[in-house]
Amino acid sequence: MLTYPLIIAVLVVLYLMNSIKILREYERGVIFRLGRVLSKAKGPGLIFVFPPIDRMVRVSLRIVVMDIPPQDVITKDNVSVKVNAVVYFRVMEPQKAVLEVQDYMFATSQLAQTTLRSVLGEVELDGLLSEREKLNLQLQEIIDKHTDPWGIKVQLVEMKHVDLPDNMVRAIAKQAEAERERRAKVIHAEGEFQASDKLTAAADVISRNPQALQLRFLGTLSEIATEKNSTIIFPLPIELFKAFTMGSKKE
Repeated sequence: MLTYPLIIAVLVVLYLMNSIKILREYERGVIFRLGRVLSKAKGPGLIFVFPPIDRMVRVSLRIVVMDIPPQDVITKDNVSVKVNAVVYFRVMEPQKAVLEVQDYMFATSQLAQTTLRSVLGEVELDGLLSEREKLNLQLQEIIDKHTDPWGIKVQLVEMKHVDLPDNMVRAIAKQAEAERERRAKVIHAEGEFQASDKLTAAADVISRNPQALQLRFLGTLSEIATEKNSTIIFPLPIELFKAFTMGSKKE
Protein backbone atom coordinates (compact mmCIF):
# COMPACT_ATOMS: atom_id res chain seq x y z
CA MET A 1 0.00 0.00 0.00
CA LEU A 2 1.37 3.38 -1.09
CA THR A 3 1.84 6.03 1.52
CA TYR A 4 1.19 9.71 1.01
CA PRO A 5 4.91 10.68 1.02
CA LEU A 6 5.59 8.10 -1.68
CA ILE A 7 2.70 9.33 -3.77
CA ILE A 8 3.90 12.91 -3.43
CA ALA A 9 7.44 11.86 -4.38
CA VAL A 10 6.15 10.06 -7.48
CA LEU A 11 4.11 13.10 -8.49
CA VAL A 12 7.11 15.37 -7.98
CA VAL A 13 9.28 13.11 -10.11
CA LEU A 14 6.66 13.04 -12.88
CA TYR A 15 6.30 16.82 -12.70
CA LEU A 16 10.05 17.33 -12.98
CA MET A 17 10.30 14.90 -15.85
CA ASN A 18 7.50 16.75 -17.63
CA SER A 19 9.35 20.02 -16.99
CA ILE A 20 12.47 18.90 -18.82
CA LYS A 21 12.75 20.32 -22.34
CA ILE A 22 15.57 19.78 -24.83
CA LEU A 23 16.39 22.48 -27.35
CA ARG A 24 18.47 21.73 -30.43
CA GLU A 25 21.59 23.69 -31.33
CA TYR A 26 19.66 25.94 -33.72
CA GLU A 27 16.72 26.50 -31.34
CA ARG A 28 16.11 29.00 -28.57
CA GLY A 29 13.29 29.10 -26.09
CA VAL A 30 11.53 32.30 -25.07
CA ILE A 31 9.97 31.55 -21.67
CA PHE A 32 7.05 33.45 -20.17
CA ARG A 33 6.76 33.06 -16.41
CA LEU A 34 3.40 34.21 -15.07
CA GLY A 35 2.99 36.25 -18.25
CA ARG A 36 6.36 37.97 -18.02
CA VAL A 37 9.18 37.07 -20.36
CA LEU A 38 12.48 36.05 -18.81
CA SER A 39 15.43 38.32 -19.41
CA LYS A 40 17.25 35.91 -21.71
CA ALA A 41 16.23 33.24 -24.20
CA LYS A 42 17.11 29.72 -23.10
CA GLY A 43 19.01 27.05 -24.97
CA PRO A 44 20.42 25.10 -26.55
CA GLY A 45 20.48 21.92 -24.52
CA LEU A 46 18.55 20.87 -21.42
CA ILE A 47 16.27 23.43 -19.76
CA PHE A 48 13.43 23.35 -17.25
CA VAL A 49 10.00 24.75 -17.97
CA PHE A 50 7.60 24.57 -15.03
CA PRO A 51 3.99 24.41 -16.13
CA PRO A 52 1.53 25.99 -15.63
CA ILE A 53 3.47 29.03 -14.50
CA ASP A 54 5.85 28.79 -17.47
CA ARG A 55 5.11 28.81 -21.19
CA MET A 56 7.84 28.38 -23.79
CA VAL A 57 7.90 29.52 -27.41
CA ARG A 58 10.45 27.77 -29.63
CA VAL A 59 12.25 29.94 -32.15
CA SER A 60 14.52 28.57 -34.88
CA LEU A 61 17.71 30.48 -35.70
CA ARG A 62 18.25 28.79 -39.06
CA ILE A 63 17.98 30.70 -42.34
CA VAL A 64 14.41 30.69 -43.63
CA VAL A 65 13.88 30.49 -47.39
CA MET A 66 10.56 32.15 -48.15
CA ASP A 67 9.01 32.15 -51.61
CA ILE A 68 7.15 35.29 -52.63
CA PRO A 69 4.20 34.35 -54.87
CA PRO A 70 3.87 36.11 -58.25
CA GLN A 71 2.86 39.72 -57.83
CA ASP A 72 1.06 41.87 -60.40
CA VAL A 73 3.31 44.87 -61.00
CA ILE A 74 2.70 47.88 -63.23
CA THR A 75 6.04 49.38 -64.20
CA LYS A 76 6.78 53.07 -64.57
CA ASP A 77 6.15 52.87 -68.33
CA ASN A 78 2.72 51.24 -67.74
CA VAL A 79 3.60 47.64 -68.57
CA SER A 80 1.81 44.97 -66.56
CA VAL A 81 4.08 42.08 -65.50
CA LYS A 82 4.11 39.28 -62.95
CA VAL A 83 7.20 38.98 -60.76
CA ASN A 84 8.05 36.41 -58.10
CA ALA A 85 11.04 36.35 -55.80
CA VAL A 86 12.65 34.54 -52.88
CA VAL A 87 13.73 35.99 -49.51
CA TYR A 88 16.46 34.58 -47.24
CA PHE A 89 16.28 35.73 -43.62
CA ARG A 90 16.98 34.52 -40.11
CA VAL A 91 15.99 35.41 -36.54
CA MET A 92 18.81 37.17 -34.71
CA GLU A 93 16.95 38.11 -31.50
CA PRO A 94 14.33 35.51 -30.49
CA GLN A 95 12.70 37.70 -27.85
CA LYS A 96 11.97 40.52 -30.30
CA ALA A 97 10.66 38.05 -32.88
CA VAL A 98 8.12 36.82 -30.30
CA LEU A 99 7.29 40.09 -28.52
CA GLU A 100 7.32 42.70 -31.29
CA VAL A 101 5.18 40.96 -33.90
CA GLN A 102 2.41 38.39 -33.67
CA ASP A 103 3.67 36.09 -36.43
CA TYR A 104 7.07 37.09 -37.82
CA MET A 105 6.90 34.60 -40.70
CA PHE A 106 3.56 35.94 -41.98
CA ALA A 107 4.60 39.54 -41.32
CA THR A 108 7.84 39.15 -43.27
CA SER A 109 6.00 37.53 -46.16
CA GLN A 110 3.46 40.33 -46.42
CA LEU A 111 6.15 42.99 -46.11
CA ALA A 112 8.18 41.37 -48.89
CA GLN A 113 5.16 41.26 -51.21
CA THR A 114 4.20 44.91 -50.72
CA THR A 115 7.81 46.05 -51.02
CA LEU A 116 8.25 44.09 -54.24
CA ARG A 117 5.22 45.78 -55.81
CA SER A 118 6.15 49.29 -54.67
CA VAL A 119 9.84 49.15 -55.67
CA LEU A 120 9.33 47.54 -59.07
CA GLY A 121 6.50 49.94 -59.83
CA GLU A 122 9.03 52.80 -59.82
CA VAL A 123 11.25 51.39 -62.59
CA GLU A 124 10.74 50.96 -66.31
CA LEU A 125 10.58 47.58 -68.01
CA ASP A 126 14.09 47.85 -69.45
CA GLY A 127 15.49 48.58 -65.98
CA LEU A 128 13.52 45.68 -64.51
CA LEU A 129 15.08 43.28 -66.99
CA SER A 130 18.64 44.64 -67.02
CA GLU A 131 19.25 45.88 -63.46
CA ARG A 132 18.23 42.90 -61.37
CA GLU A 133 21.22 43.03 -59.04
CA LYS A 134 20.57 46.67 -58.20
CA LEU A 135 16.88 46.03 -57.59
CA ASN A 136 17.61 42.94 -55.48
CA LEU A 137 19.92 44.99 -53.27
CA GLN A 138 17.34 47.75 -52.95
CA LEU A 139 14.64 45.26 -51.96
CA GLN A 140 16.94 43.63 -49.41
CA GLU A 141 17.80 46.97 -47.79
CA ILE A 142 14.16 48.08 -47.51
CA ILE A 143 12.84 44.80 -46.12
CA ASP A 144 15.75 44.48 -43.70
CA LYS A 145 15.18 48.02 -42.42
CA HIS A 146 11.53 47.26 -41.59
CA THR A 147 12.21 43.83 -40.04
CA ASP A 148 15.13 44.98 -37.88
CA PRO A 149 12.81 46.00 -34.97
CA TRP A 150 11.50 42.43 -35.02
CA GLY A 151 14.98 40.98 -34.49
CA ILE A 152 15.11 39.61 -38.05
CA LYS A 153 18.01 39.97 -40.48
CA VAL A 154 17.21 39.79 -44.20
CA GLN A 155 20.32 38.42 -45.90
CA LEU A 156 19.27 38.16 -49.53
CA VAL A 157 16.40 38.92 -51.90
CA GLU A 158 16.40 37.49 -55.42
CA MET A 159 13.86 37.97 -58.20
CA LYS A 160 13.30 34.59 -59.83
CA HIS A 161 11.08 35.18 -62.83
CA VAL A 162 9.52 38.08 -64.73
CA ASP A 163 6.45 37.01 -66.69
CA LEU A 164 5.82 39.35 -69.64
CA PRO A 165 2.65 39.60 -71.75
CA ASP A 166 2.82 37.96 -75.18
CA ASN A 167 2.69 41.27 -77.06
CA MET A 168 5.64 42.58 -75.05
CA VAL A 169 7.63 39.41 -75.75
CA ARG A 170 7.08 39.92 -79.49
CA ALA A 171 7.99 43.61 -79.26
CA ILE A 172 11.21 42.84 -77.36
CA ALA A 173 12.10 40.17 -79.93
CA LYS A 174 11.61 42.68 -82.77
CA GLN A 175 13.69 45.25 -80.92
CA ALA A 176 16.50 42.74 -80.40
CA GLU A 177 16.40 41.73 -84.08
CA ALA A 178 16.53 45.38 -85.19
CA GLU A 179 19.46 45.98 -82.84
CA ARG A 180 21.36 43.03 -84.33
CA GLU A 181 20.72 44.28 -87.86
CA ARG A 182 21.92 47.75 -86.89
CA ARG A 183 25.13 46.34 -85.44
CA ALA A 184 25.70 44.22 -88.55
CA LYS A 185 25.31 47.26 -90.81
CA VAL A 186 27.64 49.33 -88.64
CA ILE A 187 30.28 46.59 -88.65
CA HIS A 188 29.95 46.21 -92.43
CA ALA A 189 30.31 49.96 -92.93
CA GLU A 190 33.35 50.08 -90.67
CA GLY A 191 34.91 47.24 -92.68
CA GLU A 192 34.27 49.07 -95.96
CA PHE A 193 35.77 52.23 -94.52
CA GLN A 194 38.91 50.44 -93.33
CA ALA A 195 39.22 48.66 -96.68
CA SER A 196 38.96 51.97 -98.53
CA ASP A 197 41.76 53.37 -96.39
CA LYS A 198 43.97 50.41 -97.22
CA LEU A 199 43.16 50.64 -100.93
CA THR A 200 43.97 54.34 -100.93
CA ALA A 201 47.31 53.65 -99.26
CA ALA A 202 48.05 50.88 -101.77
CA ALA A 203 47.20 53.19 -104.68
CA ASP A 204 49.61 55.78 -103.34
CA VAL A 205 52.40 53.19 -103.16
CA ILE A 206 51.72 51.93 -106.69
CA SER A 207 51.58 55.46 -108.09
CA ARG A 208 55.09 56.13 -106.73
CA ASN A 209 56.47 52.83 -108.11
CA PRO A 210 54.91 51.64 -111.41
CA GLN A 211 56.71 48.27 -111.18
CA ALA A 212 54.52 47.45 -108.19
CA LEU A 213 51.46 47.41 -110.45
CA GLN A 214 53.14 44.86 -112.71
CA LEU A 215 54.01 42.68 -109.70
CA ARG A 216 50.46 42.89 -108.46
CA PHE A 217 49.22 41.92 -111.89
CA LEU A 218 51.49 38.86 -111.98
CA GLY A 219 50.35 37.88 -108.49
CA THR A 220 46.74 38.07 -109.62
CA LEU A 221 47.54 35.83 -112.61
CA SER A 222 49.09 33.20 -110.33
CA GLU A 223 45.95 33.21 -108.19
CA ILE A 224 43.71 32.82 -111.22
CA ALA A 225 45.89 30.02 -112.61
CA THR A 226 45.04 27.79 -109.66
CA GLU A 227 41.55 27.39 -111.15
CA LYS A 228 41.81 25.05 -114.15
CA ASN A 229 38.57 26.24 -115.70
CA SER A 230 39.67 29.88 -115.83
CA THR A 231 40.58 31.78 -118.98
CA ILE A 232 43.45 34.22 -118.58
CA ILE A 233 43.56 37.32 -120.75
CA PHE A 234 47.09 38.67 -120.77
CA PRO A 235 47.23 42.35 -121.74
CA LEU A 236 50.20 43.53 -123.80
CA PRO A 237 51.90 46.86 -123.14
CA ILE A 238 50.92 49.52 -125.66
CA GLU A 239 54.61 50.26 -126.33
CA LEU A 240 54.90 47.03 -128.35
CA PHE A 241 52.55 48.44 -130.96
CA LYS A 242 54.42 51.69 -131.41
CA ALA A 243 56.92 50.11 -133.83
CA PHE A 244 54.11 48.93 -136.13
CA THR A 245 52.33 52.26 -136.10
CA MET A 246 55.55 54.12 -136.85
CA GLY A 247 56.33 51.81 -139.79
CA SER A 248 52.92 52.33 -141.34
CA LYS A 249 53.30 56.10 -141.15
CA LYS A 250 56.63 55.98 -143.06
CA GLU A 251 55.09 54.11 -145.89
